[in-house]
Amino acid sequence: MDFGAVLQTNPPSARTVQLAKLAEAHGFSHVWTFDSHLLWQEPYVIYSRILAETDKVIVGPMVTNPATRDWTVTASTYATLNEMYGNRTICGIGRGDSAVRVTNGAPTTLKTLRESIHVIRELANSRPVEYNGATLQFPWSKGSQLDVWVAAYGPLALKLTGEVGDGFILQMADLDVAEWMIGAVRKAAAEAGRDPMAVKFCVAAPMYIGDDREHMRDQCRWFGGMVGNHVADIVAKYGENSAVPKALTDYIKGREGYDYNEHGRAGNTHADFVPDEIVERFCLLGTASDHIEKLTSLAELGVDQFAGYLQHDNKEETLRVYGDTVIPAMSEHIVAKA
Repeated sequence: MDFGAVLQTNPPSARTVQLAKLAEAHGFSHVWTFDSHLLWQEPYVIYSRILAETDKVIVGPMVTNPATRDWTVTASTYATLNEMYGNRTICGIGRGDSAVRVTNGAPTTLKTLRESIHVIRELANSRPVEYNGATLQFPWSKGSQLDVWVAAYGPLALKLTGEVGDGFILQMADLDVAEWMIGAVRKAAAEAGRDPMAVKFCVAAPMYIGDDREHMRDQCRWFGGMVGNHVADIVAKYGENSAVPKALTDYIKGREGYDYNEHGRAGNTHADFVPDEIVERFCLLGTASDHIEKLTSLAELGVDQFAGYLQHDNKEETLRVYGDTVIPAMSEHIVAKA
């Protein structure tokens, strides 16, 4: 299992770079960031600095969207970073959340998402692509490589992911939901004639090493509020009696609203509706042993990467314990199972 660290690009940017370097030093293979250009600093500028000051770590957004940037500009950015630093980028993409909603916009359609994935991937892999009636290719890009991983929750988005995604990003660590969604993506991949085992699976959720469970839950409750936005969209589209697991839909009944200006922040005021049980199910909290136990269960479901959000007050210690204990233990588990 690979491990990623998910950061917010809050100023000072040097702090983000420092945490990325620390993550690599502790054995993390990926550094992801939010991509919401009004709420936080521009991630692609910071990626260049991270790549310059690290050796192997792969960087990318969790997640970007097709609405706020021209697709050819996004692809050019990846191809440029790959030329500068080797092929060390990855693209996480979804329909759009805070980046579009904070400007009173809306997520894109799945059709637009599908088209954007194709255009970005082809161009960023130094290949030609048809776009707006023209055949485009970067004449300066040779040998660039980019995988596109799709963030999804709803049935149709999961189907799209299985059909076109190099990977699937599930932003929660609930075991029952993960099993259902991984199955849905693999089924869609098989029906599209793809090898279902070739699609990579990433579970992304807050990770907090500690022993004060009440404090940890309060620090990570924001995540249930963030996920609730996507779940609310699913319920609105498919109804409460859809195929989506009840574990995912029931908890949003007490949801009243959401202020995107507090998006992704510990202690925000609009996540009070999220019960402790959901925080525990969606996140990884507790001692190193607690984390290893849940990560082992995720690995057995077929999860290839765990990406831990670090939007709390114990970032460095969590990274340290992962590097000293959790990642080595999971490596031993994978080797023993093989």
